[in-house]
This record gives sequence, structure tokens and C-alpha cells, in this order.
Amino acid sequence: MWRKISTILVSTLIAVGIIAYMLYRIWDDLLVALEHAIWYYLLLASLVCLGAWWVRGLRYRSILSSLEISVGVHFSTACIFVSQTANLIVPARLGDLVRVFILGHECDAPVSKGISSLVVERVFDIVTVALLGAVSLLFVLNVPEWFYTLIILPLAAGAVFFGVLLFVGKLSSKNRIIQILLTIMEQIKQASLSLRAVVVLSASSILIWLMDVLVCVFVIMMFQNQIPFAVVVLAIVIGNLVKAVPLTPGGVGTYELALALTFTLAGVPAAEATMIAVIDHLVKNLITLGGGIVSIYYFGGWVLDSIKNAFQKRFGGIRPGGI
Repeated sequence: MWRKISTILVSTLIAVGIIAYMLYRIWDDLLVALEHAIWYYLLLASLVCLGAWWVRGLRYRSILSSLEISVGVHFSTACIFVSQTANLIVPARLGDLVRVFILGHECDAPVSKGISSLVVERVFDIVTVALLGAVSLLFVLNVPEWFYTLIILPLAAGAVFFGVLLFVGKLSSKNRIIQILLTIMEQIKQASLSLRAVVVLSASSILIWLMDVLVCVFVIMMFQNQIPFAVVVLAIVIGNLVKAVPLTPGGVGTYELALALTFTLAGVPAAEATMIAVIDHLVKNLITLGGGIVSIYYFGGWVLDSIKNAFQKRFGGIRPGGI
């Protein structure tokens, strides 16, 4: 118990420490900037962010449909909202497990299909982000070498992953654990490698992440700044790839730091870069939190037990529909 509590405390303190230090350095500039901010753009940023969640729901519904789980777009969007809200609290992205509980409870879906749907979504997210980063590098000069490494690694890993999927179905094992893994891989292949899946998931993923970039663009306009679009894309890419390493709940702190660093390296003053990074992530997290609260009411209070079980790192209490 103490180990679990200490894990949350340490990761949360890291997040709070990073944000506090960043805000401390620019506090006076932030107050002045907020006085002159154009709040209309904050509303636009919030609406685009909310719209991106709806597109995520459409994409997730398509993934579930490929796995023979029929749900509506409100259900699929609420699923994502709840799991991402849990990720703002639970370390190591364990909040994603809540989705497995929801699918089991509401659709009697097997655990394997719940996990498969998560993997497909995550793979398309990471590969799409990395691809956008690779394109943006063509228009942004003098970036650190580790940017290239950070972008190339997920692209290479994605290529290997999809290459392995091509051979799934030809393998079998009498070992129960290995057979479960092969079943999951077959389901991932079923949901991601058909022509329809490749077109729909690729197009929706690109739209989702361009909308995520647009949120940041509106935050920049809110502070009456001008930053080249390619630089904004690169900053969002680096921020999300760093955020993918679950050092803090929801990537809070690490995302802002990566975003601000990228803007600073592109010549944006440190104070402005920090303000943009903090407000951008704040908007996205507040929309996530608000959507998560509404979605918990949509599903019912039992979802809170699912979040608790995810925190306890075990499938207990509420049973999904088998393996």
C-alpha cells in the first residue's frame, strides 16, 4: 500500500515541481500577458479540443466495430474520456485499464478485445504523431539531434510492429499465456490491417493530431504571438512523445517542459514559450477532466470502482467478459 501511495506522491510531486518552477520564472510576465490576452481565442481552442475528442470517439467506435463490439459514438467517446481522466490521477497510464472494465461491464467484451482496442489506438496515435514530426523537421532548421532520435524510434518500432502483425495467424502455441498473446495480436491485426481500417484510422488520426496542434495555435493567438506552423507541429510532437513516457500522471510537467523547450530552441522567448505550453496543456486537461466527470455520470458510479481497481493494478471487483 505504501509503495503504491509513494508512487503517486513522487510522480505528482515531480509534475507539480516542474510546473511550479516554470511558472515561478515567468510569473510577472504571465500576469501582464493575461491582462492583454484575447480570450475569444481561448474559447476557440476549447471548442477545437472538444471537437477532437468527438473525432477520437468516432475512431474508437471504428476500432471496436472491427472487433465486433457495436457501440455508439457517445459511448466510445465517454470511454476515452473516463480512461484519460483516470490517467490524470493514476500513474503509468494505468487509467487505460478502465476502458477494459467498461467494455466488459457494458458490452460483455473479453479482456483481450479491450486490450487490443487500446493497443490499436495507441499505435496509430504514436505513429501518426511521429510522422507529423518527421514532416515538420523538413521545415524547421537547427533542431537538436535527439529530436530526430525521438521521432525516428517510434516510426521504426511501428514498422516492426506492423511487420510482425503480418505473420500473426501462422503461429500457434500450447502454452496458455503465449496463446492469449497470439489471440490479442490476431485481434489487433483484425482491427488495424484491413484496407478500411488503414484508411479510416490513418485519416482520423491525422485529423485528431492536427486539431491538437490547432488548439495550441489558438493559444498562441490568444497571447498575440506568431510562431510558424511547422514549429508548433514539432513542439506538439515532441511534447506528446515525451509525454508517452509515463513519468507523471497525464504527462503533466514533462509535456509543458518539452513544449516550452521546443519553442525556445526555435527562437521564442522563454517567458512566452512557457506561458503557451502551460495554457495549452491546461486547456486540454480541463476539457478532459470535464468530459470525464460527465462520462462517469453517463456510465454510472460503478466506474469509480474501476478506477480504484486500475490504481490497485489488478483486474478485481468488476469482471470483464472473460479472456
